[in-house]
Amino acid sequence: MRKYRMETVVGIFVVIGLLCVGYMAIKLGKVSLFEEDTYPLYARFTSVQGLKVDSRVEIFGIPVGRVERLSLDPQKEMALVRLDIRKGVKIYDDGSASIKTAGLIGDKYIKIDPGGAGKVLQPGATITETMSAVDIEELIGNLVFGQVKKGSQEKTEPNK
Repeated sequence: MRKYRMETVVGIFVVIGLLCVGYMAIKLGKVSLFEEDTYPLYARFTSVQGLKVDSRVEIFGIPVGRVERLSLDPQKEMALVRLDIRKGVKIYDDGSASIKTAGLIGDKYIKIDPGGAGKVLQPGATITETMSAVDIEELIGNLVFGQVKKGSQEKTEPNK
């Protein structure tokens, strides 16, 4: 009798452990058991450097979706980003999308200004007003090399 009781307790702990492992795998793996209610929108950018699939999409600092796919648009010669936006979130045709950085060197995400004066974008529509991320490396390079160049020019100029 005692043997069966011990086996039952161990079995219950094993089942609870497996449920916990399954829950963590789903949460950490960002797997959805039930299809989320989202709709696709597209945005074209000149550069999506640092942006990744599953990057978040925010409106007013609130997560409202994620980046589903990054691809090339050969006709427009731009990067095409597919966004999955939660249903119920309205984005208008005068809205805009920009790639931002969380912190100084953090992850990239898309910030959407939803607009409000135009028509609501339908699923599959494209956000036309976009702005790519500022390239920090390029800015620092321009600053450093600009100062070096400026300093070398001052040394070569004749004294007046």
